[in-house]
Amino acid sequence: MNPLRHVVVPTLLALVGSAASAQVVLTASSWLGPTHTLSETQKEWCTQLEQKTAGKAKCNILPRGVSAPPGTLDAVRNGLADLSFTVHGYTPGRFVHTQMAEFAFAGDSSEATSVAFQRLYARHPAFAEEHKGVKVLAVFTHGPGIVFNTKRPVTKLEDLAGMKWRVGGGMVNEISKALGMNVTLKPAPESYELLSTGVMDGTLFPAESVESFKIDKVIKHATSFPGGLYNTSFVFMMNQAKYDSLPADVKKAVDELSGESAARAFGRGWDKVDRRGMAFMQAAGVQFTKADPAFVKAVAAKVAPLEDAWAKAAEAKGLKDAKKVLGEYRAEIKKLQ
Repeated sequence: MNPLRHVVVPTLLALVGSAASAQVVLTASSWLGPTHTLSETQKEWCTQLEQKTAGKAKCNILPRGVSAPPGTLDAVRNGLADLSFTVHGYTPGRFVHTQMAEFAFAGDSSEATSVAFQRLYARHPAFAEEHKGVKVLAVFTHGPGIVFNTKRPVTKLEDLAGMKWRVGGGMVNEISKALGMNVTLKPAPESYELLSTGVMDGTLFPAESVESFKIDKVIKHATSFPGGLYNTSFVFMMNQAKYDSLPADVKKAVDELSGESAARAFGRGWDKVDRRGMAFMQAAGVQFTKADPAFVKAVAAKVAPLEDAWAKAAEAKGLKDAKKVLGEYRAEIKKLQ
């Protein structure tokens, strides 16, 4: 018998066991379907992490979300999932600074607004202060917001009255109210049921959502605005304790895939499905209206006071020179577009 066998075999087994236990597994959750662009982008991020770490880190993508959309941030903070994303506005009153990315006429490309948003987030520490408890991997936005309804063309402010509207929360809620709309705060996945049963007459969405939430057979009319009537801000995040526990090389890979890289990936994915959504609506016979200059001017006058109110609230919560920060954000979008 080889006298070394008693030493070598256990040593090899220990090394194999150690390699197996060293693998980092991140539990990833999505409250959207697996084919939605956000779920797909999160999955692609996970694939890149696994490749970058040569398999040392990977994701276990759950078959369904660990929480309803409004509870996702707390679910990640509390460790029910290691990785997910959510809409800031789904928890009213919790986030003020991020509403900067949600004002009217911001930009025509999700990639441009997302990268600009991430740059401002990185530049001003007050944004991170609002996210204590989770590790922010990126902030981003969807594409330009459009007005959809089941009843009639919307060509002027008066057309918005007399209908019931679903909105997702955040600044879009304030914009809608400023325009005299009768709004109800509901998460996006509930839209089909609300519209198909007549509980709601319309919804505010980017083009992508018509296909994602299967409302193409329900909506009849759409009105678009240059730069969008509104936008929605999102956060892509990790459980803070999980991030802190990562080995140095895995943490480095996570950092390299986060920030502007992740914001660009989410934005680029959204732009792609927005283009597909527009074609989808044309095929479904949705009647499109482009807001004319008079309509745009009327909307701008109504929503202008919201920027002043936001700046005041943001400064009270620690964001210095909020109006200047908003100007920086818009300047970044122009550069990127």
